[in-house]
Amino acid sequence: MIPYSTQTIEQEDLDAVRDVLTSGYLTCGPLIGEFEDNVAAYVGAGFAVGVNSCTSALHLAMIALGVGSGDLVYVSAISFVASSNCALYQGADVEFIDVDKYSGNLDVDYLEKMLIKAKELNRLPKVVVAVHLSGRPVDLERIAKLKAEYGFYLIEDAAHALGAIYHGSRIGSCKYSDITVLSFHPVKIITTAEGGMCLTNDEKLYKTMRKYSSHGIEHDRSCLENKDMPNFYYEMQELGFNYRLSDMQAALGISQLKRIESFLEARRENAKAYEELFKMESDIHTPVADSSDSISSWHLYQIILPDNCRDTIYRTLRERNIGVQIHYLPIYDHPYYQKIGIYEELPGAEYFFAHTLSIPLYPKLKRLDLQLVAASISSLVDKVCHE
Repeated sequence: MIPYSTQTIEQEDLDAVRDVLTSGYLTCGPLIGEFEDNVAAYVGAGFAVGVNSCTSALHLAMIALGVGSGDLVYVSAISFVASSNCALYQGADVEFIDVDKYSGNLDVDYLEKMLIKAKELNRLPKVVVAVHLSGRPVDLERIAKLKAEYGFYLIEDAAHALGAIYHGSRIGSCKYSDITVLSFHPVKIITTAEGGMCLTNDEKLYKTMRKYSSHGIEHDRSCLENKDMPNFYYEMQELGFNYRLSDMQAALGISQLKRIESFLEARRENAKAYEELFKMESDIHTPVADSSDSISSWHLYQIILPDNCRDTIYRTLRERNIGVQIHYLPIYDHPYYQKIGIYEELPGAEYFFAHTLSIPLYPKLKRLDLQLVAASISSLVDKVCHE
């Protein structure tokens, strides 16, 4: 099987984890802070909180921004369900933003129309969650202008986008947003096996996310309610969660981050190769190439196929051990969301879901396998789509 993606683990990664296993700390040790500092420095953010998943990071972001019962959160319709689930955890209502039918990324024109209508109804969102689908940055500058006009908080869901660059700044710098969240799942740009991170430039948000990530407990003596207690003393000040990252995960992340530029370069080279291989295929819509203003991390390579042939091509490729995938079913189409609300179908999201195919892309993808994937898809398009 040629997987659609897989982790890249080298000897230095194994050595880093082994060193932790023979140290005095498997968790709650010094490597967590080192990893947080390294990621924050890499993206240019002021503060970072490492956690056990991107879902946890999203939940902490909602908590820190004060999302609660009766609040409204807007979320990109094409994403993994966690992007909106974390608003529901806090009792908020969710509405979905349509996407561009070719890229799957948030349609800013549609968002603006939603906001105009919401203002008329006096029902503006507290938070907008903008997903950098596949690693391609959304138009943050335009969204930030809407943020200033309509007064919502902005969370960047950058689970796919570590290493991406928008207008000269790395995604995660929070230049335009309040909080950015990352994923370190095995198929992401770097991995900690499972893991995630919250990034922000707001110290108050950072301290809130830090506290809630570890049971709501405060150790900083300057922040204690009872300040005259002995050194062993700490306080649970909020009802928090056990979302901590371990030192083993942090060690793997530190090691992986050292090679992130080589990972990104390999992904970009493979993306360029696909673009070249598909350039004569008028029936296959390939992703927009990188520009000086927008550089993708190329977490996914998503092509758009003609009407009514995607599913047959998907099944045939899987039968041939080519591990294509579909990213994603519109969140509102999942049975749970159908049970809790009435969501209108969004034309961009529906088109993207019906036509998109994620094809194998990862740093160690062999050139011959890449060529096999492209040739197989081209052949099937000619056969299946023109019957």
